Amino acid sequence: MPSLHDATRGRVLFGGDYNPEQWPEEVWADDVRLMKEAGVNTVTVGVFSWAMIEPRPGAREFGWLDRLLDLLHAHGIGAVLATPTSSPPPWMGALHPETLPRTEDGAVVNYGSRQHFCPSSPVYRRYAAALTEDLAARYAEHPALTVWHINNEYCTHCWCDETGAHFRRWLASRHTTLDALNEAWGTAFWSQRYDTWEEILPPRRAQYMRNPAQELDFKRFTSDALMECYLAERDIVARHTPHIPVTTNFMPLWSGQDAWAWAEQEDIVSVDVYPDPKDPQGGQYNAMLADMTRSQAGGPWMVMEQAAGPVNWRAVNHPRPAGLNRLWSLQSVARGADALCYFQWRQSRQGAEKFHSGMLSHAGEHGRTFQEVKRIGAELALIGAEVSGTGVSAEVAVLHDWDAWWSSTQQGRPSSLVSYPELLQAWHRGLWESGIGTDFARPGADLSAYRMVLVPQLQLLGDAAIDNLVAYVRGGGTLVCGFFTGVADVDDRIRPGGMDGRLRELFGIRTVHEWWPLDAGATVECDGFGGTLWSEELEPDGSAETVAAYRGGELDGLPAVLRKGDAWYVSTLPQPEALRELLGRVAAGAGVRPVLEGLPSGVEAVRRGELLFLLNHGRSPARVELPGRNVDLLTGAGTDGCVELDRYGVAVLADASRRDGSA
Repeated sequence: MPSLHDATRGRVLFGGDYNPEQWPEEVWADDVRLMKEAGVNTVTVGVFSWAMIEPRPGAREFGWLDRLLDLLHAHGIGAVLATPTSSPPPWMGALHPETLPRTEDGAVVNYGSRQHFCPSSPVYRRYAAALTEDLAARYAEHPALTVWHINNEYCTHCWCDETGAHFRRWLASRHTTLDALNEAWGTAFWSQRYDTWEEILPPRRAQYMRNPAQELDFKRFTSDALMECYLAERDIVARHTPHIPVTTNFMPLWSGQDAWAWAEQEDIVSVDVYPDPKDPQGGQYNAMLADMTRSQAGGPWMVMEQAAGPVNWRAVNHPRPAGLNRLWSLQSVARGADALCYFQWRQSRQGAEKFHSGMLSHAGEHGRTFQEVKRIGAELALIGAEVSGTGVSAEVAVLHDWDAWWSSTQQGRPSSLVSYPELLQAWHRGLWESGIGTDFARPGADLSAYRMVLVPQLQLLGDAAIDNLVAYVRGGGTLVCGFFTGVADVDDRIRPGGMDGRLRELFGIRTVHEWWPLDAGATVECDGFGGTLWSEELEPDGSAETVAAYRGGELDGLPAVLRKGDAWYVSTLPQPEALRELLGRVAAGAGVRPVLEGLPSGVEAVRRGELLFLLNHGRSPARVELPGRNVDLLTGAGTDGCVELDRYGVAVLADASRRDGSA
């Protein structure tokens, strides 16, 4: 199978989405001149070009794309060629309104934006396959082609009748019989039993709360339905070009796709990353997404989109201060990215995203944004051969699962204040601020390579996943588990006792009497720290140590943190400093050490292959004490004993003794 390595060939890919159809063709020559000046070696083309290629049903106008790819190749710039199927032309919605998605209320989602297609529509699929077939046949041998990019940000949901029929076929395959489905969905509740398959609908708007098991299956189905669209196009291009790797870009922490399952079907795992420059935890968020995507890829991965400046979809869209784009870009490379691309190359003058930044902003080639882009391109050229294809190792894994996430979003849950993504970020933050490298893993994955495994929250856990966690601890691993985990089985059925019995035994819990969620802004006092969001009324079985107890209130004296051997259970969300201290303490006991000890606040250290990346997320300079002699690949300067980092500064260090052969 082809891989990202087949596209990088010993370098880091650098570029962005290129939409030349928005500009007069005479601008193209200036584009490639500036691309070369910026060190751009790859661009993504054709993402939103369906109407340009097929202006009317069955027509094909490839001439402009021929000239574009020829121009790119003549200047040594590779093309990530997209199938433009994420945004059908207006004629499709006008001629075939059945291809348009419907909302939960049955309202039509009209054309005039993007992603306006029902993934279950056979008409949409037929047109998409025909266009992909012709695109792949025409450009299979074009020398500019380096990667196929299928569709873009798969995110469409639909509740139409065609989707309903598709959903019923999916359910019949999953559950086999109506009796099994009724059992899985608990349809004895509220007289919801189904007597025929035809009675089953997508979970549309209802009088009151909908069946949570039905909604869970619909989320699973929607991810699979979108994947069917992806696989159909992927298989077409792979048949024409089996040597060219294929990807589609994930949106970070978007609930609509089970990215673990999708990543298994990609040659390259790519993601769109947009931290908020005003967020004090923006660097940690960027690191978390990098760790997550690298784990899904099982190695090097691709930033398909990031912003060189402000975006246009937040309530207030802040630009990136000088140096921050460079910092976050090199942070992604440090954490395994072998391709670094932006949306987009030239900032649009018209359309919905004209205020979304580009590598070449409205300020032009003399603007600060483009000048910083040029610096990044030059530095990637310096380190590309050293980092491309190398790995990032970690001794800690954070467990993450879409079924558990979907289960946690249902109506009628104990607290709507508990956010699964925010819990993931809170626990990852504790490790990041401690300087501890992290992977992400599925609950059923082989965890034996990790010294410590964290479970921020997995409300839904299957039997095999629970057995996996128990076996991991019995095999000598250290497990730290957050509240409200192991509550439900794969059908979202509450387990006897409110927590699976195997987990209660593992953590030394006799009884979970009650869950005590906290109000917004409320805290609960524990030994040495404050807890937020949640608390639990636990009765230990006598085999576990109460590491920290609740103090005051209804839970006074009951355990907030329990430990039984190498299994820890945290029944609240400690405030950030306390969670960092707790996880650091447990990690040290498990033999996990930071990448580099004694770092100043705000400085991150990451080892990738033989290189050490130092990244200063602070707005003030920082001094890092570092034993031995090193050379900074970005500047060529040697270091002896310490490294000085500017505001948002980065150093990429190689061991000088290894490079010169000295002792």
